[in-house]
Amino acid sequence: MLRNRFVAVALSAAIAALCSLLLAGPAPAEDLESKLEAKQAKLDEVVEKKGVLTTTISRYGDQIDRLTGEVAVIRSREEAVRTRLEAKQAELDQAIAELDVAKDRLRELRSRLKRALVALRDRLVAMYESGSPDMLSVIVSSEGVDDLAARAEYIDRLHGMDEAVVGRVRELRDQVKRIVARLRGAKDRIEAARDAIASEEQALTNARAALQSHQQALVAARGKRVAALEQISDHEEELHGSVAAIQGKLAAMLSSTGSAPLPAGPIQGGSGALIWPVSGLVVSGFGLRWGSMHEGIDIAIPEMTPIRAAASGSVVLLQSEASSGGYGNFTCIDHGGGLSTCYAHQTSFAVSEGQSVSQGDIIGYSGCTGHCYGPHLHFEVRINGSPTDPMGYL
Repeated sequence: MLRNRFVAVALSAAIAALCSLLLAGPAPAEDLESKLEAKQAKLDEVVEKKGVLTTTISRYGDQIDRLTGEVAVIRSREEAVRTRLEAKQAELDQAIAELDVAKDRLRELRSRLKRALVALRDRLVAMYESGSPDMLSVIVSSEGVDDLAARAEYIDRLHGMDEAVVGRVRELRDQVKRIVARLRGAKDRIEAARDAIASEEQALTNARAALQSHQQALVAARGKRVAALEQISDHEEELHGSVAAIQGKLAAMLSSTGSAPLPAGPIQGGSGALIWPVSGLVVSGFGLRWGSMHEGIDIAIPEMTPIRAAASGSVVLLQSEASSGGYGNFTCIDHGGGLSTCYAHQTSFAVSEGQSVSQGDIIGYSGCTGHCYGPHLHFEVRINGSPTDPMGYL
């Protein structure tokens, strides 16, 4: 916006100077001024849209970076949950295997108990049908006291063994039933924990998918804004070209009058130690501009306006457009005590390197050499070589 305002002011100043020189009247200048206003309005609109798009693209970029970080965090959590799920599944598989073994053992003991009970029942039935041998029969059939004792003990042992077998099998069966119940409970708890972890993993997967979907939508939206920004930038360049064309026409009209340098204006002092090198409007100040440092101030003036030395000193630098780059024809004066001033974008020089000048002497003429969009003076103040705001010294 500052650059566009500068172009308008600089061209308006040139138009004013042209009107005072043309005898045929102000019609050509007025026509150029109306064209300039129309181009300026379009340029302002384009710059505003460009600023909005740049801000939106930057905001989208920040959101995409934030979502990328969140997706990375969720992926890390998914890996941890997946590790927990695999461990819990292995624990569940082990519990199921142990439960299966216990169930097989329980079935075997139940089968043994069943066979023992059947054998005992058959023995009791046989004894009932054939009659249990009473003690009198045992005594009568005995061949002596020793044989009697042996037969009685044998009968008791048979009954005891049958009961012991049944009791032992029943006890083992009950133990295994308790083991099966315990293993089944452990298996159910492990399975519930496994399902909870699986549910957590699914929730994380869904959250990551939602974030990635939003991220892709932002990337697509940013891509559209970038494409629009490229089109607007192209349009901005076209408008700047139109402004440059208007400037060329003004320069041609000025040169056709046969008046090369304009008359030097009065010396304009300020509240500081330096005088103003030219008399004009400051259209761009010191500081950040378009993302980079603007190390001086821009003063809008017509081309070929005489430039005065801001203070007495010695010309220490005189560079042509070919060697100074964006500064164009460039002059620097050392005023002593670490103070120096520099003057850029001159059309021509009026001093030579090493020459001593007094405050107010004409050192060159304004123009638009180097990188610029209209005639103006770029003026710098440096303290020990470091640029500082000239407004504090004018």
